Amino acid sequence: MNKGVGLSLFFLNNKLTAWRPREPPLIKGWLPYLGMALKFFKDPLTFLKTLQRQHGDTFTVFLVGKYITFVLNPFQYQYVTKNPKQLSFEKFSRRLSAKAFSVKKLLTDDDLNEDVHRAYLLLQGKPLDALLETMIQEVKELFESQLLKITDWNTERIFAFCGSLVFEITFATLYGKILAGNKKQIISELRDDFLKFDDMFPYLVSDIPIQLLRNEESMQKKIIKCLTSEKVAQMQGQSKIIQERQDLLKRYYRHDDPEMGAHHLGFLWASLANTIPAMFWAMYYILRHPEAMEALRDEIDSFLQSTGQKKGPGISVHFTREQLDSLVCLESTILEVLRLCSYSSIIREVQEDMDLSLESKSFSLRKGDLVALFPPLIHNDPEIFDAPKEFRFDRFIEDGKKKTPFFKGGKKLKTYVMPFGLGTSKCPGRYFAVNEMKLLLIMFLTYFDLEIIDRKPIGLNHSRMFLGIQHPDSAVSFRYKAKSWRS
Repeated sequence: MNKGVGLSLFFLNNKLTAWRPREPPLIKGWLPYLGMALKFFKDPLTFLKTLQRQHGDTFTVFLVGKYITFVLNPFQYQYVTKNPKQLSFEKFSRRLSAKAFSVKKLLTDDDLNEDVHRAYLLLQGKPLDALLETMIQEVKELFESQLLKITDWNTERIFAFCGSLVFEITFATLYGKILAGNKKQIISELRDDFLKFDDMFPYLVSDIPIQLLRNEESMQKKIIKCLTSEKVAQMQGQSKIIQERQDLLKRYYRHDDPEMGAHHLGFLWASLANTIPAMFWAMYYILRHPEAMEALRDEIDSFLQSTGQKKGPGISVHFTREQLDSLVCLESTILEVLRLCSYSSIIREVQEDMDLSLESKSFSLRKGDLVALFPPLIHNDPEIFDAPKEFRFDRFIEDGKKKTPFFKGGKKLKTYVMPFGLGTSKCPGRYFAVNEMKLLLIMFLTYFDLEIIDRKPIGLNHSRMFLGIQHPDSAVSFRYKAKSWRS
């Protein structure tokens, strides 16, 4: 089965129903259950732009057993996100967690849901500063013990390389050190199992019953067993957010309940699933664009000189969160990567029959249907971004500062790059993920010689539609070696 078609994100099957007056224009297609899925997943941007020209900014499409009303005018996004009672993300996300991670208690326990979300505050502010300090130490340890010892050219596939690196650093930063004697084998197996699980993820969030996904279910259970409360408690140097999650889960579960491990699987997936492909695309575009690499290295060198830091053997540079935020070229590069590669969709579920009032028109919506905002149309709009298909590392820089005004139809957009969602569904770990990318890119650009090997252009594999950063449609390799420092 094609992953793109298998991915529906929706768990309720609707029968094909006729259009009613005051509802948005309906595009059903002729295929039972699939509806317009084949055309959508083949080329979502072209598909939606064509329908937009034919039907306007708001219309309903029948996709994989579900009716989805797309609202494509960015100035109307607020009308969807400001009404969480009638247009809910929460219930939708709870069902997603139950299917993908086997977290069932969230379906019925509102208090648990509130406590879990409250803990996400520990990914911001001062707790985020503490996480960054830990991350710097983990990067320093991993690079000095492994990567900096590579003084001759070493060739790797970029995606596999980024997957391994990001997993190990993220896991150690959040969960701490595994103390067992065979810790390298444990972390290696957990990393490989996680990457297999993530590759299967589009199936797990589809309509396919979990009982029919034996390999996926088996991998899910295997990772959950590695992340039980007891095993997590044995790790040394847990972050504050993991300690808080451990404590709150103990209030809702027996100490041996496997669902505690399911919560950790969900948290780990959220911490890694989009950072890994985002890091891949950042490396890929920088390697393919020497002018970007040169500009980034110049910015990093200028910063190090201004702060009295020197480059040399061993990882000696240090950054605070504020200092990372001050690197406008690095910030612009990452924003450009996210603009090009993010296919997140902002989803809300209709809780009761209702009228959705937009600026100039009102539409009737049915209970159980979905409403979707699709930011990739903004990201690829030539009226907003000149030559939107091109990678331009300095697109978000103006007069040496971060560029913020972007316009459509003469009106200023409040938000113009939305890889992390919007409103109540905005990713709480977005600052952690971006800081990790910045730190890793700085280390590679500072301490390594880097060259891309495969010059062929690669595209997006749309099998993870709606899930965030898309994976590449083919493999690409690069080579690297530690720089030699002369005294």
